[in-house]
Amino acid sequence: MNPLLRSLIALVVASVTFTSAFAQDIKGDAKAGEKKNSMCLGCHSIVGYQASFPEVHKVPMIAGQGEKYIISSLNAYKKGERKHPTMRGISVTLKDQDMADLAAYYSALGVDANAKPLDKVGGGTSAGEALVAKGACASCHGENLNKPIDPSYPLIAGQHKDYLFVALKSYKADANPQVGRGNAIMGGIAKQFSNAELKELANYVGSLPGALKTVPQNRFR
Repeated sequence: MNPLLRSLIALVVASVTFTSAFAQDIKGDAKAGEKKNSMCLGCHSIVGYQASFPEVHKVPMIAGQGEKYIISSLNAYKKGERKHPTMRGISVTLKDQDMADLAAYYSALGVDANAKPLDKVGGGTSAGEALVAKGACASCHGENLNKPIDPSYPLIAGQHKDYLFVALKSYKADANPQVGRGNAIMGGIAKQFSNAELKELANYVGSLPGALKTVPQNRFR
């Protein structure tokens, strides 16, 4: 792994650990989160639903996603570290307790405690697998990209391929007021690849067996 990238990972992990410890006093309530998710249902609870910004892609599956990651991503939208008008508009209305409650709800939604272990083999290409290795994705996202080394990192195996591609490209966007994600590690990784390579990488990651899902709900409050 690139020495600079290794140093960045160590720095961010230390920062995340401090932030996680600082936020430990806030405990999420899944039942409260279920009552607060009206702004989430219209996109994240419809199977196959597509967003149109910054390009057409499926909205990410968040049911079964890590609790700490959901909080981290919402805070990133709220602070403008992730640029997305809709998500920023929603996140700025949320208090820390709201985020914790929503995270507790979605992290447990659709999770089957008795589910069999996931298979380790995906359906992607060897080229995609090589790109994942080059990007050292498992260094943060863990074994089979399904066991993040820190709970504030996302599960990415099996996530929608087109969403992963758009998300990866966003880390390459600089000085754009509407599009982009500020993250030193992901920026350094994404910028070493062409967009064609990022698409190949995203296709491979999306082909892996994963725990994420979209859980349909009939209740739109």
